[in-house]
Amino acid sequence: MYDTSGHEPEPPENEGRLVAAEPAGEVRRPAGAVVLARSAAPLDTRIAAVWGWSAEIGVAGLAASALLSVRLARWVGRPLSTLDVRARRLGEGVLDERAAVGAGPPDVRGLAATFNTMAARTEALVHGHRPVIADVSHQLRTPLTALRLRLDVLAAGAEGDTAAELGAAQEEVARLSRLVDGLLVVARAEEAAPRSTAVGIDEVVAERVAAWSPGAEERDIRLTAVSQELPLTVALGAGHLEQILDNLIANAVDAALEGGSITLDRGTVGDVVRVFVRDEGPGMTDEARAVAFRRFGNPKARGAGLGLAIVHRLVTADSGTARLEDTPGGGLTVVLDLPLWREGAHERGGVLRSLPVLKET
Repeated sequence: MYDTSGHEPEPPENEGRLVAAEPAGEVRRPAGAVVLARSAAPLDTRIAAVWGWSAEIGVAGLAASALLSVRLARWVGRPLSTLDVRARRLGEGVLDERAAVGAGPPDVRGLAATFNTMAARTEALVHGHRPVIADVSHQLRTPLTALRLRLDVLAAGAEGDTAAELGAAQEEVARLSRLVDGLLVVARAEEAAPRSTAVGIDEVVAERVAAWSPGAEERDIRLTAVSQELPLTVALGAGHLEQILDNLIANAVDAALEGGSITLDRGTVGDVVRVFVRDEGPGMTDEARAVAFRRFGNPKARGAGLGLAIVHRLVTADSGTARLEDTPGGGLTVVLDLPLWREGAHERGGVLRSLPVLKET
């Protein structure tokens, strides 16, 4: 503030000092006053020091709390992240994968122990049924081959009703042989996870359409592929896409009505390539679609009942998905979501053996 003359007033004489006054003499008629004045600098210094220490203690407390929180989060989160990796590898087919149970809080250690128990039981179950299926299938192939040869010999010289009965018996033996082959295929397909490679989807689709077109034309069925301008590459195991399309086209040709059509189409949705195989056959009921990808899931299948199971196994082994939908106007559409190939993508170990085509509807 300034006084009326426009000059800044001089600071009070006792500014920056602590002043205390006490009357001297009688209370009603004091003779004077005792005045005590002391500099406020030491008190200000002490207050500033207290505030400084308080601020330092607060900052140190916050830093300690943050460090403790980070360590606590790592203590809890690191075992969970490791468990997530183990679970993913188990899902990819590495059945001997186990999680460490000595790290993390008690609840996380208990979860890891439960995971290990589940993984051990899964490994025992899978390894238990694979040899049984393979051994039984191998043991059945020899007598089936011998039986088929004998029926062929008998049918060569048979006539009339006998020839018809022998022909029916040959068809049943052939069906049983396909069933045994299908069991062997599924048992081998579950032995290892595939190694992903870059597969040009358009080239494979064009190749399989060309290979199946003569057989489809014999049944008056149009087999076509929708042309696309942008070529796409998917990440699949070697030979998987050919096997998948062969099984799906075989099923569609077997199911399609005379004069109908089968169409192959594809597109992209995010990081996946979506492939459609549409037919104009009788389609499937909701109950049949719900179990179509299981082994022998569809009791009304004309073939071995393993074709869609093999397709599902191959697609899921390559981190894709498969589902069934109704075709507009009637029929069945198989929808495959396949991972788009990325340079430097992670490759999984193992290679699946070649799989035959198993017809079913």
